[in-house]
Amino acid sequence: MEEIGYRNGEMLRRGRIEVVCGSMFSGKTEELIRRMRRAQFAHQKVEIFKPGIDVRYSDDDVVSHEGNSIPSTPVDSSQSILLLASDSDVIGIDEAQFFDDGIVDVCNQLANNGVRVIVAGLDLDFKGVPFGPMPKLLSIADDVLKVHAICVRCGSLAYVSHRIVAGDRQVMLGEMKEYEPLCRECYKKACAQK
Repeated sequence: MEEIGYRNGEMLRRGRIEVVCGSMFSGKTEELIRRMRRAQFAHQKVEIFKPGIDVRYSDDDVVSHEGNSIPSTPVDSSQSILLLASDSDVIGIDEAQFFDDGIVDVCNQLANNGVRVIVAGLDLDFKGVPFGPMPKLLSIADDVLKVHAICVRCGSLAYVSHRIVAGDRQVMLGEMKEYEPLCRECYKKACAQK
C-alpha cells in the first residue's frame, strides 16, 4: 500500500491503472500473476478477477500458458468487480478484452478510490483489430507494458494472435491448436494465403 499521508486519521492511498497487453503466448498473465504475488508478499490485500467465460485451464484460477496459477473470482460483468472488490489494495483483472465496456469506468473508479488496478489483456484480436475495451483501458492507464511472443514462423517479435482454425467470431477461446503468434510480415503472408 502506497502511503501519501493521513487525513482525519485515515491513510490515503495512491490509485493507479497498470495495463499489460500483447498477443497470445507473450506472458501477459504471467506478468499479472508476478505483480499480484509481489503485492501479496508485501501484505497487501489483493483480489483477482477473470471473465466467467474463460475456463480453459480452470474454472476459478487465473492460469498462465506456462502453468502458473493464482486463485481468482470469475465474474460475468465488470460491475461485479466493484461489488466484490471491497477494501482491496490491489485488484488484478485477467483477459480484460472479454469484459464489457463498463470495465473502463470500473478501473477508473477503483483507481480514483486509491486502488492499484493491474489489467492484462489482448490488445488486438485475430484480425489485427483493437479488441473490446482494451484501447480505452490503454488510453487511461498510468502505466502500459506491451509484451511480445515470438513469431513461430520466423522468430521475430510477434504482432498478433493468428487464428489457424475456421471461424469468424471475434471471441473464440483457444490455445496453440487454434492460434499462433505471428509477426506483422508473417501475418500478412498468412492472410494472403487464405
